Amino acid sequence: MQQGLLNLDPAPARPEADEKENTAERPAHKIMHNAKSTNPFSPIEESPPMHTIQEVAPNILSIGADDRRLALFENMFPLDNGVTYNAYLIRDEKTALMDTVDASVSRPFFENLCAALNGGKLDYIVVTHMEPDHCASLEEAARRHPEAKIVGNKKTFTMISQFFSADLSSRFHEVKEGDTLPLGKRTLRFVMAPMVHWPEAMLALETGENILFSADAFGTFGGFNGNLFSDEMDFEALLLDEARRYYTNIVGKFGQQVLATLAKLGTTVPSLICPLHGPVLRGSAIPLLLDKYTHWASYKPEKQGVVLAYASMYGNTESAAHALAALLAKKGVKDLRLFDVSKTHCSHIIAEAFKYSHLVFAAPTYNMHLYNAMDILLRDMHHLNLQNRKAAVIGNGTWAPVSHKAMLALLGEMKNMEVVADPLVLLSSLKESQLPELETLADKLVASIA
Repeated sequence: MQQGLLNLDPAPARPEADEKENTAERPAHKIMHNAKSTNPFSPIEESPPMHTIQEVAPNILSIGADDRRLALFENMFPLDNGVTYNAYLIRDEKTALMDTVDASVSRPFFENLCAALNGGKLDYIVVTHMEPDHCASLEEAARRHPEAKIVGNKKTFTMISQFFSADLSSRFHEVKEGDTLPLGKRTLRFVMAPMVHWPEAMLALETGENILFSADAFGTFGGFNGNLFSDEMDFEALLLDEARRYYTNIVGKFGQQVLATLAKLGTTVPSLICPLHGPVLRGSAIPLLLDKYTHWASYKPEKQGVVLAYASMYGNTESAAHALAALLAKKGVKDLRLFDVSKTHCSHIIAEAFKYSHLVFAAPTYNMHLYNAMDILLRDMHHLNLQNRKAAVIGNGTWAPVSHKAMLALLGEMKNMEVVADPLVLLSSLKESQLPELETLADKLVASIA
C-alpha cells in the first residue's frame, strides 16, 4: 500500500459521466495574467499547493490536517502536541466525503479535497458528527460542490440549520439505524451512536473491508508526525495516555451509551478504524482500544494502584500527601501517581483516576469550604460519572477544618465510591502524634488493594 504524499490518479470512471459538468471543479494551477499588463513581476504561473494526502485503503484517502498551534482543545484541555482534524474521501462510482474539518485548517483541507477529487464530482458529504471542529467547513464544502447530497440523520439536519444560515434542506439525504449508502464497489452502513458524545453522532461501516468511520470515538489528542497508521508508531507508548485523556474528559460521562454502541457492532471487528482525531487504527491498536473502551465505559479500573491528588497553599498538606505516598511504597504498592491539583490540569488527573483503582484526596480548608482547585476536580469527576473506586481523604485547617467533610460529601454524590478509612484531619500540619493515624490510613488502603 502506497503511503506518504500521493501522485493521485483520476477517480474511478463513473457510468455516463458528463465531462463538461466537471470543468468548473478542475483545479487551475496555471494563472495567466492579462496580456496587456505592463507589470514585469506579474506571475505567469503559480506553483500548485502542497497536498498532505495519504492512502487509507484503495481509493479511500485521508485528506484532513492537523493544528500544532492550538494550545487548548475546546478552549479547555491543554495540548502539548496539537490535534488532528481528520476527513476522508471515498472514490468509487460515487464519491463520498466523510466529514469536514475545523475552520483553522480549512485551507489545507480544501486543497487536499480538490486534489483528491482530481476533477471528479463529489456526490455525497457524509456528516457523522456536527461538532464545529468537524463541521465548520461543511457550509463552504456544500457551496463549492452544489451537486453533493448531505448525508446525516434527523438530528444532524436540525443542527445544520442551527449552525448555518444557508438553507441546505433540499440536499439532505436522511439515514437511520442500519441504512446503507451504495457507492459502487463499496457500501456504507450506518450505526447510530447517540451521546457518543453528541446526540446526532453516528458511525459509518464500509461493509466490504469492515472499515469503520468512527466519528469522535477512538480518537486521541496529538498531531501527526508523518505516520498515518497506529502500527507505524509505538502507539501504546506515544498515544495511549492521550487517547485515555481524550475519552475520559470528553466522552467519559456517557459510558452506558458507549457500551450500547459497541454492542451494535456485535462481533464485527473492524480492519481499520478511521477516527476524526488521531491516527487511523490498524493492527494491535484496534483490540487494545476496544478493550480500553469497555473498561472506561464500564467505569472499571484498568489496574490496581493509587492516585494521590493534593492541594496545598504553603506545603503542609503537600508534606502529608508525600508522607502517605512514601508509606504506601514502603508497604509494597507499586503504582502510585502523585499530583498537585493547582499545577496539573484536572484532565490529566481524571484520566489517571479512570485508570487506577484507588483515589486519595488531600486539601486544606479555604473560606470555610474546600480549596477551589480540589473542589473543581471532584465536581468534574462527578460530572464525568466516575464511579466504582475506593477512596480516602486528608483534610487540613488551622482553626476550623472542614475540607474533609466537603470532600466526603462530594464523594458521596458519586456512584459506588467506597471510603476505606476515616479521614485524617490535620491542624495546620502533620505532627508526630498523628503518624499512627497516617499508618492506619496507609494500612487500610493497602488492605483494600486486591
